[in-house]
Amino acid sequence: MRPEEQFKYLTDGVDTVLPEAELLERLQRGRPLRAKLGVDPTAPDVTLGWAVVFERLRRFQECGHTAVLIIGDFTAQVGDPSGKSETRRRLAADEVGGYVSGVIDTIKEILLPEHLEIRHNSEWLGAMDMHDVLELTSQFTVSRIMDREDFSKRWDAHEPISMIEFMYPLLQGMDSVAVRADIELGGSDQLFNNLVGRDLQVRSGQEGQMVMTVPLLVGTDGVKKMSQSLGNYISVKDSPEEMFGKTMSIPDDAMGQWFGLAAYRPAAEVEQIVADLDRGDRHPGDTKRELARSVTSRYWGEAAAIEAERAFDLLFKQRSIPEDVVEHALGPEESVWLPGLLNEAGLVSSNGEGRRMLKQRAVRIDGNQIEDESLARSALVGAVLQVGKRRFVRLVD
Repeated sequence: MRPEEQFKYLTDGVDTVLPEAELLERLQRGRPLRAKLGVDPTAPDVTLGWAVVFERLRRFQECGHTAVLIIGDFTAQVGDPSGKSETRRRLAADEVGGYVSGVIDTIKEILLPEHLEIRHNSEWLGAMDMHDVLELTSQFTVSRIMDREDFSKRWDAHEPISMIEFMYPLLQGMDSVAVRADIELGGSDQLFNNLVGRDLQVRSGQEGQMVMTVPLLVGTDGVKKMSQSLGNYISVKDSPEEMFGKTMSIPDDAMGQWFGLAAYRPAAEVEQIVADLDRGDRHPGDTKRELARSVTSRYWGEAAAIEAERAFDLLFKQRSIPEDVVEHALGPEESVWLPGLLNEAGLVSSNGEGRRMLKQRAVRIDGNQIEDESLARSALVGAVLQVGKRRFVRLVD
């Protein structure tokens, strides 16, 4: 591709490119860029949300640039405070090592084997002594670190912030210095961290990296960002049937974002889809099926997506579960008492009737009969709760 074509392909659908004009100028130099993406393995799976940044990194590879994947085996032990309202639990080295082993092969399947460089940041961060740490901390003031929105919110709310959390952006920035990155990719919550890397490079005598961020994919609840800890995620390793069915469970108003970030449709096409839905020129149910097929076929192929749709139809039609049902928000409790939930959702007239319906095996979750009076909240998010043959609600976060 010509530099102008690369620029359009690389920036389509992104949140931020800083400095934007500089990216085109560096592409015009003709030298392959070193595009850095750092990942901290803090969970055992790769979600569709996490895959968004890997897809963007792959685009750089397709254009002949080098993808520099930083495995944050050191920084994962510190814990990234981005977007957090409280101090994160620190992870042990062996726990992080297990997560690395669990996700690295999946990440490699998403990226191209060509133009790929994989580094572990324990290589340079683990070798730092106290002198190095003090020198690093001297590069930034407390006021500069407090420019970070989540830190300032916690400070104003008199919530604790540990000193190690202040260190995290500096450690991530050192990754950029170590690998001499030309551009760093990340989710929109990584903008501050990535700009710190640019500053540290300049202070080290390097040309400062550019920064590119992508939006955060909302989870199947349609509200919070996709997260394994919240249970509102789809794994790229989920079976075709699971992937299709879970995608069909997302709220209608999340479809536009999912077409762009999970199905990787061009921004102009996504805008047209959203406009057609708003005007009523597209049926939401048919559109969601198109989305589910597109997401599933991306990871399993078109034939598997078609078969997954058949399995979905068989399940929902045989058990008479409608695709579009009224939504009911779950409360914050981790354990949910089903008789009360049935009453709150309007599926029964009282808690007592709810208990009777459970005893009579008249309650189903996603078509499966339920007799237990209490279930974990995480098992209910996104599920269809049914009483009898005609009363349904979809449970959302």
